[in-house]
Amino acid sequence: MIETARTWRDHDPDPAARAELTRLIDAADGGDAAAVAELGSRFRGPLTFGTAGLRGEVGAGESRMNVATVVRATHGLGRYLVDTVGPDARVVVGCDARRGSDAFLDATAEVLAAQGLTVLTLPRRLPTPLTAYATRALDCDAGVMITASHNPPADNGYKVYLGGRATDDAGRGVQIISPADVEIAARIDAAPPADEVPRITAGITELDDEIVDAYIRRTAGLRRSTAPSPVRVVLTALHGVGGQTALAVLDRAGVSDVHVVDDQFTPDPDFPTVAFPNPEEPGALDLALDLARSVDAHVVIALDPDADRCSVATPTRDGGWRQLSGDELGWLLGEQAASDPDRAGHTLACSIVSSRLLGKIAAHHGLDFAATLTGFKWIARTSDLRFGYEEAIGYCTDPETVRDKDGISAMVRVVDLVEDLARRGRTLEDQLDGLARRHGLHATAPLTIRVDDVAEIAPMMSRLRDSHVASLAGSDVVEFRDLADGSAGLPPTDGILLRTAADDRVVIRPSGTEPKLKCYLEVVLGCPDGTIPRDAAAARLAALKGDVATLLRS
Repeated sequence: MIETARTWRDHDPDPAARAELTRLIDAADGGDAAAVAELGSRFRGPLTFGTAGLRGEVGAGESRMNVATVVRATHGLGRYLVDTVGPDARVVVGCDARRGSDAFLDATAEVLAAQGLTVLTLPRRLPTPLTAYATRALDCDAGVMITASHNPPADNGYKVYLGGRATDDAGRGVQIISPADVEIAARIDAAPPADEVPRITAGITELDDEIVDAYIRRTAGLRRSTAPSPVRVVLTALHGVGGQTALAVLDRAGVSDVHVVDDQFTPDPDFPTVAFPNPEEPGALDLALDLARSVDAHVVIALDPDADRCSVATPTRDGGWRQLSGDELGWLLGEQAASDPDRAGHTLACSIVSSRLLGKIAAHHGLDFAATLTGFKWIARTSDLRFGYEEAIGYCTDPETVRDKDGISAMVRVVDLVEDLARRGRTLEDQLDGLARRHGLHATAPLTIRVDDVAEIAPMMSRLRDSHVASLAGSDVVEFRDLADGSAGLPPTDGILLRTAADDRVVIRPSGTEPKLKCYLEVVLGCPDGTIPRDAAAARLAALKGDVATLLRS
């Protein structure tokens, strides 16, 4: 292992990384057990390139995100584009404000330029949706975004979109899927050591703010009224890069009564005011909710650090505040999209782990519905898409422009919805109640089963497949579907779907990145007399969660 570390160090083009490894190697040579363990962590195998690109902790070594791993990954991506598109392939590159992002953007652009490709770099430290937008708007064959989204502060990543001539219409401006990821990974494996990969600074075009302004104009235009908005918004960027762009969009849209959480507005890779930079995490919205109470806001909007996801909190009838679940906001935005006669597209879509209510909304409005595999790399490929979402607070509300989740366009749709409902004397809570009365109360909840070692996951899934589950939450299991078998509308994936006679549903799948099983629970109760049985739904969810936990731990 130490020899592997020496070889990597000797070929690392980053002086700071070489010095970091030299200190560890010298300490390990001297018998320092902690240094040996640290080297073992940094050299446990190369970062794996997949449909999510690269993602990992920033630091020196083959198992970390650093200039060397980015250089070799970009060499592989460039070779793929030359082989599939030609030497005139066109690529746009963007980055957020995480540790290493600027250096990783430079390395990406320089490697692609050295291969003769046309390279466009976005202004620094912009939201991920800007890169997705630019990939389509500039007719690029690929887009690269340096980001780790809502991962812990120590992480960074490398996300790839294909476009132009590198994919078909369905995949234009969408995150990669197989076989592209496998073909790129093979070329990365064949790449030379990082210091032998050519890099040049000539021929790289640094884009000005016009591309940003074009996105701002388009996204602001999603608001249906041109009159000044009466909606009072509290906005937090959670120390990420979405704040300035979001403010510019709101201002252009005529939304001026905006109060930002100052302590979270400036990009900061340490994310000092939150334990975990994810709007879904407990406590992440505390500062925003405090501000909302003080200014008597109508809505709270929280963007994740790269602004591709959006979470919303709404006032409650008892004078408090409640953060909506990802499904609840998906229903609201789905109903809004389905009711809008000016929206393009005839299909609503969500991932199979999201609530089934969106399908009922689509049917009610005479629209088509598609359930997809998890992730926007699948949702965004839906034919004739009008709106798509996933329960992890990701929303595609303007698929003609951004074929990915976009927290900023979702923000505009939310403000528009709050304003529209207020004109009719209604609130987001009233709208949710109306959907429950029309389609039944759908209540959802996650359940995570963690294990010590990722190697335990496959045996657990195998036992589940052989378990012959008879009942859950007191209701007979009437459907047991192995998602690995695939179906006409759904490619094979590692997961199990169970449905009971009471129409409760459970989807169980392994996490793609951590040693855990992720379970998605949903119960459905009717509202025959107009009363919404929230307490009964909560009790059913609790019973379902208990039974599933027992099943998986047995």
